[in-house]
Amino acid sequence: MLERPDAVLTLIPLLAVSGLGIRTLLAAPTVGTGLVTAPLAVAGYLAALAVVFLELLAWPVAERVGGS
Repeated sequence: MLERPDAVLTLIPLLAVSGLGIRTLLAAPTVGTGLVTAPLAVAGYLAALAVVFLELLAWPVAERVGGS
């Protein structure tokens, strides 16, 4: 059975790589779109970092409130 910690640990690297994957798919047909899609690589890393911060800050608080 997949639990929340397992799902979060799976989500973090998937988000980090997703920006690079989308950038590669969009930039492959033409060279000109490579400049347009350059920020997408950073977007994946920022999304993964946001998930890490969200889990570090929000999840322990939710556990304490729900457990009381």
